[in-house]
Amino acid sequence: MNIPQSSFPRVVIIGGGFAGLSLAKSLCRKEVQVVLIDKHNYHTFQPLLYQVSTGGLEPDSIAYPIRKVLQGFPDFYFRLAEVEQVDPEKKTIVTSIGPLEYDSLVIAAGTETNFFGNTSLEENSMAMKTIPQSLNLRSLILQNFENALLTDDLHKRDALMNFVIVGGGPTGVELAGALAEIKKGILPKDYPDLDTRRAQINLVQGASRLLPAMSEQASKKAEDFLEDLGVHVWKGLRVTEYDGWTAKTNDKTQFETAALIWAAGVKGVRLEGLTQASCQGKGGRLKVDTFNQVEGYQDIYAIGDIAEMSSEELPYGHPMMAQPALQQGRHLGKNLVAKLEGKAMKPFVYNDKGSMATIGRNKAVVDLPKFRFQGIFAWYVWMFVHLYFLIGFRNRVVVFINWVYNYIRFDREARLIIRPFQKGYPKELYDSQSD
Repeated sequence: MNIPQSSFPRVVIIGGGFAGLSLAKSLCRKEVQVVLIDKHNYHTFQPLLYQVSTGGLEPDSIAYPIRKVLQGFPDFYFRLAEVEQVDPEKKTIVTSIGPLEYDSLVIAAGTETNFFGNTSLEENSMAMKTIPQSLNLRSLILQNFENALLTDDLHKRDALMNFVIVGGGPTGVELAGALAEIKKGILPKDYPDLDTRRAQINLVQGASRLLPAMSEQASKKAEDFLEDLGVHVWKGLRVTEYDGWTAKTNDKTQFETAALIWAAGVKGVRLEGLTQASCQGKGGRLKVDTFNQVEGYQDIYAIGDIAEMSSEELPYGHPMMAQPALQQGRHLGKNLVAKLEGKAMKPFVYNDKGSMATIGRNKAVVDLPKFRFQGIFAWYVWMFVHLYFLIGFRNRVVVFINWVYNYIRFDREARLIIRPFQKGYPKELYDSQSD
């Protein structure tokens, strides 16, 4: 990797998300050599990916170069690579560009979409965990309406304008609300020769309520907001099979749709070499102790979404949100420095600052430790918090201007098919388009 030798201990960080960058910044100008490895050269602000998918923002407004975040830090190195294996005995990682030794290894690789072993869903549905996936989804949404103009078969036209979102967490709820607003305010103007009133947005949730990690009050209000926007909310329903055209469920309900978006679960990014059964948590997360050290291993730590620090209050670890990742990154940085100085490390204590979700224009729900509120004030709070945590002054300005423009004009300027997405439609759809 062409990393120079140093008299300081080497800390290798896998992942440039919230947790990895938070740790790297906490170690800057300390007596350590820091090497950060990521398969992308940019940090993605994942909470706003759905706005890229729905044409509200361009991807460069929610992405920021990792090198720019940490430029000027002494003894810091970034390498663009994928980590293939960890060798705890040799204290080495194997990557796509070669091996690298470490003194301390911190895994902040995050999560990926979990299809729970369902190959039909994995092959035919759309995920939304990365910027490329969001751009694919944006292209597919717009292409489906273009294709709907090309068929005079009403049944197939409806399927092209029918969107099924699986998963009633924040991602699914926010995406459903954004699509409903597009249907209401943009599609009639863009497609005057298409009866866009027939477009449907279906939100399918396997649990008994939406936003299960939030309060019942927030869950009920979110559902009310969505139904006011015309979203069909299905609770207690699970999609079991999807062939690219027909989505089957655990009862007799079926959906004819050319766009099924999977937002029903994530799993920890798997790293070969960590074979101890004690470190395998739910959904592929790594079990860690209160110091974020991976159980069964020395000098290997995990932070952020991939880390499962279970307790009586949180049997499955902390919520997979930005705040736990940021706090764990900062805390581990202090602990690593303390350990090198021969001092005792301190256990991590999570400061729960609350959770929130937006459903659309002037509609959001916010759960704070002592307060819960919904509506337009919650929407303003949601916008302020997301602007605050965006990385880069330019990104904050660009996103803010886009939001103001979209609010005043009730428009989404970024509905562009820059990179057409090739979806394997069933043969009968092609036949209908060629007629």
